[in-house]
Amino acid sequence: MSIPPNLTPVRAGFIPLVDCAVLVAAREKGFAAEQGIDLQLFKEVSWANIRDRINIGQFDVAHMLAGMPIAQSLGINHIKLPMIAPMALSSGGNAITVSCALYSELRDSGENLRDPLGAAKALRHVVEQRRERGDEPLSFGQVFPFSCHNYQLRYWMAAAGIDPENDVRLAVIPPPYMVKSLESGQVDGFCVGEPWNSQAADQGLGVILAHTMTFWPSGPEKVLGLQAQWAEGNPQTLNSLLVALHQAARWVEHPDNRSELAAMLSRPAYLGVSETVVTTALRGDVRFYENGAVQALPEHAMWLYAQMVRWGQVGLSPDAEEIVRGVYRPDLLADVLNETVETMAEASSAPLDGVAFNPIDVAGYISAQAQK
Repeated sequence: MSIPPNLTPVRAGFIPLVDCAVLVAAREKGFAAEQGIDLQLFKEVSWANIRDRINIGQFDVAHMLAGMPIAQSLGINHIKLPMIAPMALSSGGNAITVSCALYSELRDSGENLRDPLGAAKALRHVVEQRRERGDEPLSFGQVFPFSCHNYQLRYWMAAAGIDPENDVRLAVIPPPYMVKSLESGQVDGFCVGEPWNSQAADQGLGVILAHTMTFWPSGPEKVLGLQAQWAEGNPQTLNSLLVALHQAARWVEHPDNRSELAAMLSRPAYLGVSETVVTTALRGDVRFYENGAVQALPEHAMWLYAQMVRWGQVGLSPDAEEIVRGVYRPDLLADVLNETVETMAEASSAPLDGVAFNPIDVAGYISAQAQK
C-alpha cells in the first residue's frame, strides 16, 4: 500500500508466524497510517535477532515472545535493559508436533493420544523404552529459552513424569527452520507457533500431537515489546500505535476477514508459505482480540516468571518480582481506549498439573509444583 507523507516512522521487527498478523494488518489495512504512523515492518529469522536489534535501537518496537521483555528486564543471560509490553498481540496458537515415526511409537503405547496428558504419558513410555535399549534420547525443538514454547513443552512433559532436563534433549531452533529440522531427522518433535505445525502436517512430515491451549488455556503468546526509555520519550507515538494495533486486532479476529488475512500473510514479505496452510493455521486456537487476547496483564508476567524460577533460569527474589510486575503495562492500552483493565480468571489456574497459581505467592506455587 502507498504511505501518505508526513507520517511518524515506527520500525517494528517480526518473525514469520501467523501471530504477527496484527502488525501486518495495521500496516496493510491502513490502521497505522490513519493514526499518523508509518509502521515499517522488518522480517527476522530468529528471536535472538529481534532481541539484539531492539536492544541497540534498530527497532523501536517488536513482535516478541511473552517472556522476552521479562527476561530482558531481569538481565537473564544477556544485558539488563528495562522493557515494557503495553499490549499482547496474540494468545494461543502453539502446538507440539512429532515425526511420523515417533507418532507411530506413541500410538503403540495404548495411551489416549487425543488427551494432552495421555499423549505425554505415551511419550514417557517411549522415553523409558529408549533408555532401556540404550538408545539416544529424543530431541525436541523449541524457539527460545524464554518462550512459552519452552515452558509449555517442559510443563507438558513434567506433568507425565518426564524430566525435560535429563530424559530428552531440548534444542533452540528458529521457527522457520523447524520443519526442515524435522525432515532432516535433527529433531523428533517440536513446539512452535503456526504456520509451521500445519506446514509439517501438510507436507506429511509430522503429526500435530497436542495444541498447547488444551493444557495452558490463557495468557499472552506474543506481545508488543519495546524499551521503557523509548516509551517514555515517545508517548504520543506509542499511544497512536496502540490505537492502530487495537483496531487491527479487531479486524484480524473477525471471521469475515480471514480469507483476506490469509492471502496477506502468505506473501513472501511475511510468512512465505501457501495460502492454504495459512488458512488452516488460522482455523486453530490462535486469538488476537477475543477473550482478552490484547491484554498483557501483570498476572501473566508473574506466571511466566514462575516458570523461569521453576526451570532454574533466575532466582526467586522480592526485587525480581517487583521488576516483573512492572513489565506488562495494560494501563497504557486502557488509557488510550478510555477503558479499565480487566482481570482474566483463567490466569490464576494451572489445569494440567493441578497446582493453583497465585501471583502473590510465586514461592508457594513453585514448591507445590515440585511436589507433584
